[in-house]
Amino acid sequence: MRRTALAALCIAAAATAGLTGCQPGQDKADSRTSASSASAEPGRSAAKKEPFAGLTGGEIADRATKATTGASSLRMKGAIPDDESGGTISLDVLLNTKGECAGTIGMGGKGKADLIKTGDIVYMKFDEALLREQSEGESKADTDAAVAMLAGKWTKTKATGEDAKEFEGFCDLGAVLDGAEDSNSDASRGSTTTVDGAPAITLHEKDGKDRYTLYVATEGKPYLLRIDSTAGADQGSVTFSDFDEPVPAGKPAGEILDLDALGG
Repeated sequence: MRRTALAALCIAAAATAGLTGCQPGQDKADSRTSASSASAEPGRSAAKKEPFAGLTGGEIADRATKATTGASSLRMKGAIPDDESGGTISLDVLLNTKGECAGTIGMGGKGKADLIKTGDIVYMKFDEALLREQSEGESKADTDAAVAMLAGKWTKTKATGEDAKEFEGFCDLGAVLDGAEDSNSDASRGSTTTVDGAPAITLHEKDGKDRYTLYVATEGKPYLLRIDSTAGADQGSVTFSDFDEPVPAGKPAGEILDLDALGG
């Protein structure tokens, strides 16, 4: 069976694993987005009537795909395995179809960075732990100098530059979801539950050795609320929320270090 559309959403999220090779100019987040919602933990639901009565799991998945890929913006939050480092990438980012994004990315508990992309500029702020992790193999003097110059400070670079271009596709919701609307799901129906308090139905999907549990909203639009990859190469969990909400992708306040000028 060809990879289903909803499974493709999970894989699109996993594509952020490429960020592990980040250098000053490759990490993300606007901490303002981080405070807006709680993490998604499925819980029991007291639904009194069967949601999506008469629909198969595949038909529900197709509706979820259409609703989710039709959103102008959404928030992705979760933990994704990174093949390159063997660790885990944590992410919490709001992105839209205009190519804007704001959020946070963490590297296996070894630091994090904030990211804002607006227009053709990427703004980043790295913490010391991430800078030291990414400077592995460099001399202590060079690492200390990088930390002194960059840690806790906003930087900027052109989105087309070497240090930022990996974000070009990731910050564009249309690129992240590209191909996901080509739906051909054979998902099976599961039980009802909740994700962050929102009523949902679980669906179970297979793709070769990969196994996915999908959570689809049963009230309002049938958005995909969460994907758990439970077996296969890229196990992890990603939640989706804040559909069609504005992305707070404004220029950071205060002093901003121009990395392009430094490199020029």
